[in-house]
Amino acid sequence: MRGGTVQINWHDTKPVLTLDFHPLSGTLATGGADYDIKLWLINSGEVQKEVPTVSYQTSLSYHGSAVNILRFSPTGEQLASGADGGELIIWKLHSTETGPSWKVLKTLSFHRKDVLDLQWSTDGAFLISGSVDNSCIIWDVNKGSVHQILDAHLHYVQGVAWDPQSKYVASLSSDRSCRIYVNKPQNKTKGMEKMNYVCQHVITKSEQQMVDDSKSVKSHLFHDETLPSFFRRLKWSPDGSFLLVPAGTKGSYKYSPASGPVNTAYVFSRKDLSRPALQLPGSSKPVVAVRFCPVAFQLRGSNSAGFFKLPYRLIFAVASLNSLYIYDTESIPPIAILAGLHYASITDIAWSHDAKYLAVSSQDGYSTLVEFENGELGSPLVLSEVKSFMGDEKKSPDQKPKPKDMKVEETTAQVVTLSADSRKREVERKDDLKEASQNATCGSASAPKPAKRRITPVSIDLS
Repeated sequence: MRGGTVQINWHDTKPVLTLDFHPLSGTLATGGADYDIKLWLINSGEVQKEVPTVSYQTSLSYHGSAVNILRFSPTGEQLASGADGGELIIWKLHSTETGPSWKVLKTLSFHRKDVLDLQWSTDGAFLISGSVDNSCIIWDVNKGSVHQILDAHLHYVQGVAWDPQSKYVASLSSDRSCRIYVNKPQNKTKGMEKMNYVCQHVITKSEQQMVDDSKSVKSHLFHDETLPSFFRRLKWSPDGSFLLVPAGTKGSYKYSPASGPVNTAYVFSRKDLSRPALQLPGSSKPVVAVRFCPVAFQLRGSNSAGFFKLPYRLIFAVASLNSLYIYDTESIPPIAILAGLHYASITDIAWSHDAKYLAVSSQDGYSTLVEFENGELGSPLVLSEVKSFMGDEKKSPDQKPKPKDMKVEETTAQVVTLSADSRKREVERKDDLKEASQNATCGSASAPKPAKRRITPVSIDLS
């Protein structure tokens, strides 16, 4: 693994607010406060053992304000971009004599204020957007019209997510709540059921036990509107087995007023979306974005202490304001921690379709690229294998029982610091990282002394 901050003029020195990889070509799209969308070609640094670089391709200029969010459709034929002032644009890919060209297909108009997040449905026929006007809107992309408005939040909607199985959508707001909506189709019209999402869960607080077990206290699960970021980008896993939610803030497992809050991301199991199943604490700054690698990998069998019994490994990235944590579902500690990436807060993260690259954007006007060597993350599973697992009820992802007395332990996961004064410093993964991850088990009294203090994920009992 190697990477670093690419020192080029990404968006005229203005903040880079969002990015995404094309699902087929691997082209990187970035959106910034200069009102433009720019497309970049990634140049591998594997042969030269250097940091990957980018080559500018073209700009998509149409927005009249800062571009906060962009996402390619699942097929890669369209691109949706949301901006300040409620602008939401659908771009379409055209083939020309001079090569591929993106042109505005339609403008989706209804949001009254800034669009902060969006996501496509699995079939690309719909998308959901979240806005500063406190609402989520589900759009019929083919018709270019509003399909449904979800307006129960009391403050900015800073993150939205669409379940890959299309049963749920989720939203996260600075009103300190996460809302889970379930699809309850209305009566059939013209032989087809009309999609209709209704709120099933509103997650705001949890009950925690005091250290002396004398009483329990209720505490907020999420940061309030003072969180120094406009983004709380939550995501479903590619198989839909769990939902990963950022912007968490909780006390320790056994609450003590002196212990203070812990910045965290929550894992919600599909089997029970009413409360978090796990928390991933350890960040010194609030978590603002999460993103799953689109590729599933074969199990390594190196650690039996994972929290989810998945027949494959999923990898995901968790971004705080100043650091990036990379986890997989088979191990307890992060498999890598990248710190000191940027001068200003991180705004978005994206994986390439082949899991070769991970990109991070920042308010400081730069983006970071991380390149993984072939086989470094594991052996990829072909799509048919993953679908066969997902379709088999007996092999469906299942959450392991939550140990009652699980405590916060230390881990020897490597912490890689990239100095902002030397942005091209290479990120190297040490040989002992794999060994450390294998040896880090909850409650292990014989574990070696850690080189860095990090908090491992813990399960939390909210009953």
